[in-house]
Amino acid sequence: MRKSLLLYLFILALLFNVFTFAYFSKDQKFEKERYSKLDKKLHDSLSVVNNNLFDANYFSLETNQNAQDYFEDKQTGEFLDYQKLIPFVKDQLISFNDKPEGNPYTGFEKLSERKFIINKAKVLNHRWIIADFNDGTTWGESIIKYFINDDKTVSFEVAETVIYPKR
Repeated sequence: MRKSLLLYLFILALLFNVFTFAYFSKDQKFEKERYSKLDKKLHDSLSVVNNNLFDANYFSLETNQNAQDYFEDKQTGEFLDYQKLIPFVKDQLISFNDKPEGNPYTGFEKLSERKFIINKAKVLNHRWIIADFNDGTTWGESIIKYFINDDKTVSFEVAETVIYPKR
């Protein structure tokens, strides 16, 4: 009786080990396939985001070599570094927000007791900036021409502006 009990326990342990091995083998295969699918999906999503970012930055001084070449001094061969120029131009434009009548490069005077200020600006190329502005209740956008003068100052000129209707 003792021998048959040991035989039954041995067979039971063997079956238990076989089923455990089969379960973990399939589980590992399933996890590997799941990881592979997730990796492919994330890679595809990353490609889509990367393409969208590339499209969004198409009109940008950072990616426009022709606009960057504009800042080369043909006589001396020196370049005006666009990576330093972009924050400088933005800071110069936004510094006009401190004026009591508001930023003149929004293209609008005060419509209420509040002044228009520029919130965000993007340098599109060697000549244009697009800027978002508001007075707290009214929002708009403006295309601004900018010029780098010989004395390394910046001058601005409003090209076009739009105000969005209130909702």
